[in-house]
Amino acid sequence: MIDLHCHILPGVDDGAKTIGDSLDMAKEAVSEGIHTIVATPHHQNGKYINEKHEILQHVSSLNERLVQENIPLTILPGQESRIYGEMVEDYRYGKILTLNHTSKYIFVEFPSSQVPRFTERLLYDIQAEGLTPIIVHPERNSRLIEDPDILYNLVNKGAMTQITASSLTGRFGKKIKKFSFDLIDSNLTHMIASDAHNISRRSFHMEEANELISAEYGMDMLYLFQENVEAIVNGKACFKDTPEKVKKKKLLWF
Repeated sequence: MIDLHCHILPGVDDGAKTIGDSLDMAKEAVSEGIHTIVATPHHQNGKYINEKHEILQHVSSLNERLVQENIPLTILPGQESRIYGEMVEDYRYGKILTLNHTSKYIFVEFPSSQVPRFTERLLYDIQAEGLTPIIVHPERNSRLIEDPDILYNLVNKGAMTQITASSLTGRFGKKIKKFSFDLIDSNLTHMIASDAHNISRRSFHMEEANELISAEYGMDMLYLFQENVEAIVNGKACFKDTPEKVKKKKLLWF
């Protein structure tokens, strides 16, 4: 199994603090059946700056340590960029890193309670650059929960999305869990990942989430999500079903 979104690099953001933390996370990942992790440190979120060349160096160092410790896990380079107006320019300047450095897919994070007005235009510009934007954890964005048609519009115009395993398992609450399944029902998400930060409060929970998906939708949906993740790290095309608007329950008045 491949985990596309994880904060396993030590000392670069709010994920692993030390190399010991990184190794603990690596062992936990392996125990869940994960053999490859895309390290995606925060970038331009108001607190952390992690540019492409630095991430590549950190990934190389961690892979060397994993070999020394005989932990059967491979780390690939990635980046979780908070949406900002100069993303395309910074990509051209070599500051933005695509997932596994394939020049195909790029993570885009929204603020937790809003979707900036320039989002649609920026995602269009990203696609014009030959990249596919992947909106991370949309199920945890309060604005999208309030108005899921915003996400429908973005996906309908070419963006992809990734939901968090812990959202599906209910660790972020019932409301976020329900919205996560709404997004799957409406073909508004295309993969799951852990967004793990540590092994205590924000661990992987990928195995549990996979079991939920297979139980609710069957193995075909699970395989589809896993194949999309594999396609992304290899820079190949993903499968995307036609998106639909999230169905809102009608209120019955008596």
